[in-house]
Amino acid sequence: MPKILIADDEDSMRQLVARAIAMDGHQTVTAEDGAEALEILTREDGAFDLLLTDIQMPVMDGIALALSAAREFPQLTILLMTGFADQRERASNLNALVHDVVTKPFSVADIRTAVADALAAKKG
Repeated sequence: MPKILIADDEDSMRQLVARAIAMDGHQTVTAEDGAEALEILTREDGAFDLLLTDIQMPVMDGIALALSAAREFPQLTILLMTGFADQRERASNLNALVHDVVTKPFSVADIRTAVADALAAKKG
């Protein structure tokens, strides 16, 4: 069962994403910001199949989280989420580290497909 860490500062978005991907049998752990997500990753020694993080968050944003996570846990697949076009542009500089960027708003089907694609790419 794939283990997925979800980082988003919006509680409703965190819960929606966690419920959506749990429908596919994935185990989910949630964090309120990048700093908490990095703390969880470190504590669990990167034992996740996927990091799914919002880009714009307080304390530590998703870009900083992705950079730190990729450096510390190079085997970790990273998927970013954003509702802002300028943030998506910032993320384009991370193509080598990030599997994809999912644009908000998205449907439950969209996020499930994005997660399935990211996990399939990791296996390949």
